[in-house]
Amino acid sequence: MELTIAVEIVCRIVQRAREFEALIPDTDPDDASDPVDDDQLDEIEDDLDEDGNENPAEIELRAIVDDLAEDEQAEVIALAMVGRGTFEADEWADALDAATEEIDSAADWMLGQPTFSTDLEAGLAAFDLSCDGVGTLV
Repeated sequence: MELTIAVEIVCRIVQRAREFEALIPDTDPDDASDPVDDDQLDEIEDDLDEDGNENPAEIELRAIVDDLAEDEQAEVIALAMVGRGTFEADEWADALDAATEEIDSAADWMLGQPTFSTDLEAGLAAFDLSCDGVGTLV
């Protein structure tokens, strides 16, 4: 498997995704929920979604993804799918096919995955690639 997208760009996406994920409050589905807490969480999430100043990492991540060619978007999504275990590394063609179905809303798909940055790094690792020592484009 040879990526058409530069590993540096994938690592930049990982970095921005981590920054985005750090702003999302942790929630435990096993914790009891109450309407007041739910409303407060909804307000936080609404602020993150609606007010770009609240989350520059989301804005930059969307810009990076939107600037990618469709085949590069598919590769990023496929790497995340491999990283989370949906596909094995030797099923790369199948992962790319599945990822192609998501490229119309690639940034939304990525931002909707709670462990996207971790999955993406694990996907790189499945192909003996890493962000360690890779300078990212600022």
